[in-house]
Amino acid sequence: MVPTVLRPASAAAAPASSQVRERHVVAFRGMLLGRLFDEKFASLYRGGKIHGGVFLGRGQEALSVSVGLSLRRGDVFAPLIRDMAGRLAFGEPLLDAARTYLGSPLGPMRARDGNVHRGRPREGLIPMISHLGAMISVVNGALMARRLQGKAGFVGATCIGDGATSTGAFHEALNQAAVERLPVVVVVANNQYAYSTPNSRQFACRSLVDKAVGYGVTGHTLDGTDLSACLEGVGRAVDQARSGNGPQLIVARLLRLCGHGEHDDSSYIDPKLRNSPLGADCLKVAEDRLLEQGWARPEEVDQWRAECVARIEEAIATVQRESPPDPFQEDWSALATRHLIEQRGTL
Repeated sequence: MVPTVLRPASAAAAPASSQVRERHVVAFRGMLLGRLFDEKFASLYRGGKIHGGVFLGRGQEALSVSVGLSLRRGDVFAPLIRDMAGRLAFGEPLLDAARTYLGSPLGPMRARDGNVHRGRPREGLIPMISHLGAMISVVNGALMARRLQGKAGFVGATCIGDGATSTGAFHEALNQAAVERLPVVVVVANNQYAYSTPNSRQFACRSLVDKAVGYGVTGHTLDGTDLSACLEGVGRAVDQARSGNGPQLIVARLLRLCGHGEHDDSSYIDPKLRNSPLGADCLKVAEDRLLEQGWARPEEVDQWRAECVARIEEAIATVQRESPPDPFQEDWSALATRHLIEQRGTL
């Protein structure tokens, strides 16, 4: 799932400085698209057009887009609820998100499941089961299947939050990955709160990255508000995993700049954190660097924003014209088990 619109076309032939600029521009545009798409869904949710939860990635786009851009065709990616930017960078079509949020039967979940559970397994984008560490073991399984098939050169990545590191699923899966030396990259967005539970009530170690050594995996820390740090740090970890150096654990420091979901006012977040470097908006930081380095002009940023808005509005308008699901016409069997449907006989 490689997005042609988000990757530079001829980076290999460009000078190193040009490559750095192009990578930052590509990443910034991916962040911008993810932020604006999230905001559109939040608006639709507040207008009663979306049922279920809406979870925004505001403040985590730099980390998320870096994961999506560091992977390539044949890799496996299990995103989290705040990974709109990473999903799009990995290649998820805008229509997939729009159709799932708005309940279109043409979407990947066929209007049957929650909007955060969408994915394309055959293309390496794994639908989320739970954000509480459960996806690490799923990625492990996908990587082991590839290994048994004799495939090589692939990587699996999954994103979790700091709260997930307190679960048994995290322990079991990371331990398995270490024992099997799997090329998995576990990206922890330490946004300081597991819903409303602060770090101080979650773990006693100095940093979550300290857990890496206990499992025998390589640990990395980075500033999740800094796009340059995210691109470099995530890219390095992915390269190490791909080179046979076993599992990699990344811990990114940042702050969730919104509630847990649109239903949550985030009143529990410490104002001191909001006013600290952790509270910096990664999108604004990235934009400022582009302008300071002369990698973009203000009018270019405005144009990119307008292009993102146009793409998003087109996707939403397309889905809103589609027919809703019809329970009387729907075949409720799972696609993979249709042959197991019990046939009703006449009595």
